[in-house]
Amino acid sequence: MSKTAIYPGTFDPITFGHIDVIKKALKLFDKIVVAVSDGENKDYLFDAEERLEIVRNALFKDLKMNKKKITLISFKSLTTSLCKKYKSNIILRGLRAVSDFEYEFQLAGMNRKLNNNIETLFLMSDVENQIISSKFVKEIIKLNGDIKKFTTKSTIKALKDKYE
Repeated sequence: MSKTAIYPGTFDPITFGHIDVIKKALKLFDKIVVAVSDGENKDYLFDAEERLEIVRNALFKDLKMNKKKITLISFKSLTTSLCKKYKSNIILRGLRAVSDFEYEFQLAGMNRKLNNNIETLFLMSDVENQIISSKFVKEIIKLNGDIKKFTTKSTIKALKDKYE
């Protein structure tokens, strides 16, 4: 039986930090469902369909990752509902710094209360990618800074197009 993990996030936009988590998860699981949140509680730069396309281009065009091992979806439901739909009991979350931990700890606890069969696994990106956040990437590109060290070529193009 194959083991699937759900990796939910806003990915607004995807960064090398997110990609690090995906690469590490692929060593642990047979399949990863990268789930782009389409919730209404955030002010996104890109809508869900745009973010899905940006993630698709970053993973499969820029990085040539294995399409058979990664499923891309957008969702508006609870993450625990996604777990049920994809027959997974694992939610992946990336941690960058201690500041992420409190929020992620609460989120993991709530998901566990919603379904006590679900485990949340925290993965850290490599040290050089731990400082990267989508928020900073957007701020840097908006101010005409160089973000080549933070995300893929197609993501940079999408950001530049959005800000022009």
